[in-house]
Amino acid sequence: MKHLSKLLVVALVFVGINSIQAQDENNPWQVSIGVNAIDAYPTNDSDNPFSSTTLFDEYFNVSDHWNILPSVSYVSVSKYIGDGFSVGARGSLNRIEKLGDFEVDDLSHYAIDGTIKYNFLKNTTIDPFVEVGGGYTWIDEIGAGTVNGGVGVNLWFSDNLGFTLQTQYKHAFEDYLVKHFQHMAGISIKFGGTDTDGDGIYDKDDACPEVAGLEAFNGCPDADGDGIEDAKDACPNEAGSKEMNGCPDADGDGVADKDDACPSTPGLPALAGCPDADGDGVADKDDECPNEAGPAENDGCPWPDSDGDGVLDKDDQCPEVAGTVANNGCPEVTEEVQKQLNDYARTILFDTGKSSIKAESTSVMVDIIQILNEYPTAKFTVEGHTDSVGSESLNQKLSEERANSVRDFLIDKGIDSSRLSAIGYGEAKPIATNNTRAGRTQNRRVEINLVK
Repeated sequence: MKHLSKLLVVALVFVGINSIQAQDENNPWQVSIGVNAIDAYPTNDSDNPFSSTTLFDEYFNVSDHWNILPSVSYVSVSKYIGDGFSVGARGSLNRIEKLGDFEVDDLSHYAIDGTIKYNFLKNTTIDPFVEVGGGYTWIDEIGAGTVNGGVGVNLWFSDNLGFTLQTQYKHAFEDYLVKHFQHMAGISIKFGGTDTDGDGIYDKDDACPEVAGLEAFNGCPDADGDGIEDAKDACPNEAGSKEMNGCPDADGDGVADKDDACPSTPGLPALAGCPDADGDGVADKDDECPNEAGPAENDGCPWPDSDGDGVLDKDDQCPEVAGTVANNGCPEVTEEVQKQLNDYARTILFDTGKSSIKAESTSVMVDIIQILNEYPTAKFTVEGHTDSVGSESLNQKLSEERANSVRDFLIDKGIDSSRLSAIGYGEAKPIATNNTRAGRTQNRRVEINLVK
């Protein structure tokens, strides 16, 4: 027994001086303490007169072949290094009284072994493993190196405490040390997990290792206690519902208060939680006519139709004068109006051979202006005509001058210039014969025609 403490110290030093990568598993350290049994019989060792010639022969013949020291007789320490692998060391001692079927004098047996272990499963109650390694074994004062290989299983009662069963074959490199099996059974303890935030959840399993949290949320906090972890809570400091991503909805309209422009009044999601009494798509708070449907362009109020012609003012080019839909709300120039306009225009008198309008034509010009003002969007052409007396070039020039004289008069009296154009036709478009005085009088005329 005096060797056991020495072996334990050696094992701990062996593991401690190894350069091992940072751990990423909970409880990376495992210490096992228990009893071991030495059996040299079922090894099929032809050089060993104590061995059976059949491997694993009478493998479980405890009473005839196993050497067991009735006390704690082995200690092992290992550390997890990732991907299922652990490295460690083990010290054991025993008393040899049986070599195969032969009894021998009590021989002291003790060994130090380095181990590399691979666990097949993670976080399971039944935890099988394989182990390889090497070490040095002494029988009394004579020792030899060994290479080892074995299998075992951990049976975990909790996250930290378990029972370990293990068997291994130890092949000696010297003839004076017989090849043998070593069986072990003991209590195992796992430890060494890190819990930075102290919330009882190891960092490896803690999704928020630096902030104390709840086990239900893998170690992440729920500051407002609404059952939604802060990382998934749109309002982590205000208790809310799961439907609202953890945010409150005071008016119960399905729009979270943080997104609700009217948090105290139930409204519509499309209007940021505000109501729309008239259903026109404009929130009441922005609606100048909240009880009368109207477009957003007009602040929620209906468009007016001031002249009652069926064309809304916004589309009506003549909003104060009743017109037709076809003419964008403006009155249309009928054939009767066109005839009346030309009846007036043909009575305009000019000084002989000139383009100046005689004073007695003022009243008829007023009548023409009144008609033009009734059709504020209509455009007209002022056309000048002459008879055939005189040269054609002079008649052309005179007709153009008279047409422009009438246009200028109308513009001077307020008619928009963009509505009027002037053209002279000279003697090219007579409406009567130029062979009579009466016919020539009819041909000397001005017409004002609608541009279509």
